[in-house]
Amino acid sequence: RKLDGRRATSKLPALLDYVLTRPIVSAGMIAAELKITPRAAQNLVAEFGLREATGRGRYRAWGIL
Repeated sequence: RKLDGRRATSKLPALLDYVLTRPIVSAGMIAAELKITPRAAQNLVAEFGLREATGRGRYRAWGIL
């Protein structure tokens, strides 16, 4: 449902595919895979609503738990 109405150039579907193949991801990993900035990766994660796994403010990692 989160992908409905998105632009064709949105990276959110690619983020979904990437997160499902990895148990845990960081902003740097997402940025390298999707060829976006780490800040854009954090914005996509916030929009997608992934669960934060580290409990930290910096060097966070997310996963589907």
